[in-house]
Amino acid sequence: MPDSILIGDVIQTRKPHPCGGSEWTVTRTGADIKMRCNTCGRLVMLDRETFLKRRKALLQRADGACQ
Repeated sequence: MPDSILIGDVIQTRKPHPCGGSEWTVTRTGADIKMRCNTCGRLVMLDRETFLKRRKALLQRADGACQ
């Protein structure tokens, strides 16, 4: 799985959010990664190391290419 993260990428996390969703859209990158839950809209910000541990799969690239 590539370590490059782009704004607009849709990722799946290892554990689901309390709302039941496990798909997230990346809204900010840098030292911290900000992402929005695709089910409930909640915003979460994680440091890059924690984000890389918690993601399970890259579902869709920002340019629209599916993985």
